[in-house]
Amino acid sequence: MVLASMPPSVDTVRRFWIETLGCPKNQVDSDKITGLLVRDGMVSAGAPDQADLVVVNTCAFIEEARQESVDTVLALRSTAAEAELVVTGCMAERYGAELAEALPEADRVAGFGVPVSIGAKPSSPSVAGVPELPEFDLLNLPRPPAEAPWAYVKIAEGCDRRCGYCAIPSFRGPQRSRSAEAILAEVEALGVREAVLVAQDLASYGRDQGQGERSIIPLVESLCQRVDWVRLLYLYPSDLTDPLIDAICATGVPYFDLSLQHVSRPLLARMRRWGDGDRFAARIADIRQRQPEAVFRSNFIVGYPGETESDHDALLDFVAEVGLDWCGFFTYSAEAGTYATTLDDQVPAEMAAERRRELAEVQDAITANKRDQLIGREVEVLVDAPGIARSYREAPEIDGVISVPEHLLAGQFNSVRIVDALGPDLVAEEVSR
Repeated sequence: MVLASMPPSVDTVRRFWIETLGCPKNQVDSDKITGLLVRDGMVSAGAPDQADLVVVNTCAFIEEARQESVDTVLALRSTAAEAELVVTGCMAERYGAELAEALPEADRVAGFGVPVSIGAKPSSPSVAGVPELPEFDLLNLPRPPAEAPWAYVKIAEGCDRRCGYCAIPSFRGPQRSRSAEAILAEVEALGVREAVLVAQDLASYGRDQGQGERSIIPLVESLCQRVDWVRLLYLYPSDLTDPLIDAICATGVPYFDLSLQHVSRPLLARMRRWGDGDRFAARIADIRQRQPEAVFRSNFIVGYPGETESDHDALLDFVAEVGLDWCGFFTYSAEAGTYATTLDDQVPAEMAAERRRELAEVQDAITANKRDQLIGREVEVLVDAPGIARSYREAPEIDGVISVPEHLLAGQFNSVRIVDALGPDLVAEEVSR
């Protein structure tokens, strides 16, 4: 991907603004782009309308995300009318020339490439006397020190699975894991108290395209020697082994983000995924027996082709009975080129939307009740910013937050007492020692 940054003149410094959409993995990519632009002499702008270069890092996971990406590009074109506007990320990689034609507002559409790369050589012949651009591996590019006391850390790119609804392997490529040495060096350079590990298939770290050994546990153990908290996001349930559960509990952050997607065995088979509600419930119960204070998050797809009313009822019962702390529900989005688009029994959009509302209503009550149960308890929190903190129960930018006294310093751990709950968020006071 070429961002076309120009070297600054003696009296002019070029400024950039990066707008990031989608998942935490995209945020890591934006950090890497930031590092590249800063290395080239640019500085971050205070707002889009102050930038010479505006980069939109897009998401292409589902239709809603793609529409948000397009809307963001159009809004920034209006806000930063004079800036060079570059569209990159998953949507740019997936649709390329098609997106460039549909978005004349963008000066350039620059995909990451597969494998993800930045600064790819141009397809046109190089101009005489002008060297071709070097190639960079975005996954392993350095990034600036973190501004918050936590940071997402991408430990692998791509995915070797072929879930029926997911197009990500088609534009992110097969899984390729970073070396443990590169990951550890990045975490140390970030200077954070909490490392949040992300990948498409986190537990498969180290085993790429059927080769090598899964090595997520040694990596987690090494990271625990360098930072206070290690959090794992996106765990495929079949890979949640006893040793991995023990390793997660030993981090002091017993937070389990499980990619379940549904509980109906026939529907999961149509999704080309493993498991069923009984297996999931049994595994969660086993973890709770080992660690009663464990916290669980998951996501579910509603309205997948072939989802019956019985399937939906089974998911409703699972959500109500298992009592996950945090849960997201996504309406199925037909993605070109995926297996799911070949299936019959497509669920009407209105029915899928209604099923999603029913599930969200049940989960909202569960989450609110679990937050109410924390009132009166003393918890340890990491202060992210003045007045805002989290315990191990809350993943950054995803779950609720804890309001704390503003004199507590960002980047420090403190003991607080929960005094109120406002839906997913909590209010706490400092504990006097």
